[in-house]
Amino acid sequence: MAQDTAAAPAPMASSGRSGRKLKRYGILALMMVPGLIYFLVNNYLPMFGLVVAFKDVNFSKGFLAGDWVGLKNFEYLFKTTDAYIITRNTILYNGSFILINTVAAIAAAILLNEIKNKLFMRFYQSILLIPYLISTIIISYLVFAMLSTETGFINNTILPWFHAEGISWYNEAKYWPFILTIVNTWKSVGFLCVVYLASIIGIDPEYYEAATIDGASKFQQIRAITLPLIIPTIVVMTLLAIGRIFYSDFGLFYQVPMNSGSLYDTTNVIDTYVYRGLIQLGDIGMSSAAGLYQSLVGLILVLLSNYVVRKVNRENSLF
Repeated sequence: MAQDTAAAPAPMASSGRSGRKLKRYGILALMMVPGLIYFLVNNYLPMFGLVVAFKDVNFSKGFLAGDWVGLKNFEYLFKTTDAYIITRNTILYNGSFILINTVAAIAAAILLNEIKNKLFMRFYQSILLIPYLISTIIISYLVFAMLSTETGFINNTILPWFHAEGISWYNEAKYWPFILTIVNTWKSVGFLCVVYLASIIGIDPEYYEAATIDGASKFQQIRAITLPLIIPTIVVMTLLAIGRIFYSDFGLFYQVPMNSGSLYDTTNVIDTYVYRGLIQLGDIGMSSAAGLYQSLVGLILVLLSNYVVRKVNRENSLF
């Protein structure tokens, strides 16, 4: 009986601890509410619309009341002659973007970190970040100002220096893998640079001081200290990019080439192909099927990539 009597206050003590935790972290929980509402409305509620990918959308019957068609909406992506081209372009472009942008952003972050004058560092950082904030439509006209056959800077200023003839850039598909890669790197490297610079700044300066005392050069410090310590950030950013490897920057592949039909072999990706199909055919079910396909493949790639990272180094994995 004595033991039962002594154990009775335990629920009250537990309730008291819960109340103190709620009082302590209540403000933080309240701050989470707007973000949770945003994700609920923007990311989770639309998931109920996935059924459209398996239906023949008929607005006379209602948006969700169309007939079930199974996997017929997915056949549009895989049974056309363009399926191989758009899949190849999407994967190769995004794969090269991930590699090139990561290397360029890390290099830029390391160089910025070596600038000791904070005013100059912020100035150069802003210069790198500005392209990321510019609309793709504006970038498309900047590219057009460079590549226009009649008034472009390259055809009218650069090529005459080498006594070369002008190039019809918007009719020559072979140049566009390089043009799109350069434009994407110029636009994206600033944002990634900020992320990696934050990681580098967070490294304890004592590591570099000890390396300097031991006579290590700057290159040796970068190789032995900087790069190993920012590997977790590199892994996270790479895994997030891999998750969207089947998605493309629509503006980059549609607006920058000015939707030129002559360039489709090298500029057509899944997103632009579905958009053109939607505009021409008005097939909402096919568009939804393509979005579901891209999301599922992205999820699988993230899980597989994270699994490989966990096998190599568990601490560097995303989850």
